[in-house]
Amino acid sequence: MRRTWARKGQTPTLRCWGRHRDKVSVIAALTVAPALRRLGLSWLADPQHYVTAETVVRFLRTLLRHLRGRVIVVWDGGSSHKGPLIRALCARHPRLHLERLPAYAPELNPVEQVWCHLKYGRLANFVPANLAHLDQSVRRHLHAVGQVPGLLKALWHGSRLPFPTSIFA
Repeated sequence: MRRTWARKGQTPTLRCWGRHRDKVSVIAALTVAPALRRLGLSWLADPQHYVTAETVVRFLRTLLRHLRGRVIVVWDGGSSHKGPLIRALCARHPRLHLERLPAYAPELNPVEQVWCHLKYGRLANFVPANLAHLDQSVRRHLHAVGQVPGLLKALWHGSRLPFPTSIFA
């Protein structure tokens, strides 16, 4: 819930549907293409399941198919980011390198800025009619964010992870 305009003493109420477990799980990555000198946004949304190691492996395989050369993933220490499935994927794909951010440091993760932009900006006070509406809106907004290179760069700069200035002018 974000601030909104209302008459003094008349707090607005947003009525919505929802059950305890309704959600849209999303995994995303800000990608850096050094040769093209640009940022991109890759993501995977699932309104049915939580993000698990299987989901992460599927997402990383998609990244490997779409990105050339060495792929370095910088991420947090989430439980779905480790385990035998992740180790097996790394063993099969030597061009994939995983780097973990320090514990309890979301301010270093540029993808956290994407989540903040969506949750507290574009989807603030949004009341979906149902789960399908929520899923459609999340996907539409993620697609829109990925289409604006300046926004992606601003979101990266909103984190405290250094931007690769030796690659980008």
